[in-house]
Amino acid sequence: MNKTALVLGATGGIGGEVARRLVRGGWRVRAMARHVGQTPGMEWVRGDAMSASDVAAAAEGASVIVHAVNPPGYRKWNEVVLPMIDHTIAAARREDARVVLPGTVYNFGPDAFGRLDETAPQAPVTRKGKIRVELERRLEHGGVKSLIVRSGDFFGLRAGNSWFAQLVKPGKPVRAITYPGRRGVGHAWAYLPDVAETMVQLLEKGTLADFARFHMRGHWDADGTQMIGAIRRVAGAELPVRRFPWPIVRLASPFVPLFRELLEMRYLWTTPVELHDDRLAAELGAEPHTPLDEAVRATLAGLGCLHAFPAPVEAPCTPQRERA
Repeated sequence: MNKTALVLGATGGIGGEVARRLVRGGWRVRAMARHVGQTPGMEWVRGDAMSASDVAAAAEGASVIVHAVNPPGYRKWNEVVLPMIDHTIAAARREDARVVLPGTVYNFGPDAFGRLDETAPQAPVTRKGKIRVELERRLEHGGVKSLIVRSGDFFGLRAGNSWFAQLVKPGKPVRAITYPGRRGVGHAWAYLPDVAETMVQLLEKGTLADFARFHMRGHWDADGTQMIGAIRRVAGAELPVRRFPWPIVRLASPFVPLFRELLEMRYLWTTPVELHDDRLAAELGAEPHTPLDEAVRATLAGLGCLHAFPAPVEAPCTPQRERA
């Protein structure tokens, strides 16, 4: 395997994090985007993931294609998600490259419970969930090598439009926490640098099956209080917790596309979906894991909520969690 990677979605949270981690690991990284960036160490090319020819040209000579593109604002999933993965699969087949996909918990329906491993049945009832299941099915049967790393909701220095950003008010000091979940219901979170570290470590081992799927446990908040507690500790205040305005979201959903999409995935805040990481730990020895308070501090700084805390230029290498 040559160390040349194409990253689709390098201007986004997970795509950018993986691209920077690859650069630090000595990879030659080609980043394709409609609006190219200026990140040092990357070769930027202008292109659109909805164009098969753009993806094919950008993938020339690559041994890895990181497929980290998503429709902005949760819109037009049924129109763009599957065509984009088809273009990536076609380019990977031509170059004999491995496709790397950040997986989601959307694949599991409200019937999901307990700790889910990589063999758990995927029975989504939502439109986005069914699309994600089909996306992974195409990778598995598309005649290309692939790696799927599934994790919970992203948060991090550059997480951007994430659920974490709904807990606080970006750009303002933290005065309160707005929590979307039910009291006592667990929720899975994933710190972006940890996810990127996991993906690159798996790639560099060179022992993966042609179709490899791993779950990350990430930061499992067993009752919905651990993330709240971390935000309070980092902010240095016993912040009040407010309910997320689900009734308003429901009323406005016929008129606001984003609200309609958020409402569809509400069950993930009322049903605990805990990911089982034994397969990953067996492969790597331990799952990359940054302490929660450290990860929350970097995230709040990136959102402009901790004006006294300077945001780091690059996320540090993440320490590994020892297994009990």
